[in-house]
Amino acid sequence: MSGRKYGPTRGELVFRACFSVVGLCALAAAVVLRGLPEGPGLIEVVGVAGALFGGTLVLSLWKLLKRDHP
Repeated sequence: MSGRKYGPTRGELVFRACFSVVGLCALAAAVVLRGLPEGPGLIEVVGVAGALFGGTLVLSLWKLLKRDHP
């Protein structure tokens, strides 16, 4: 343990990672079933949702692998 006193616990990081995987799967399913949106919808749906779920997954996995949690 790194001696951190504050921040998300290991359980919360695991939950965030799992929730992000589910969100990315839902996003992929929506794109496969409905097709790729055009125009501003592409940025909103794929860009923002992908960045949110993908970023959360990467950061959660990074902290879990570094054991950087209380």
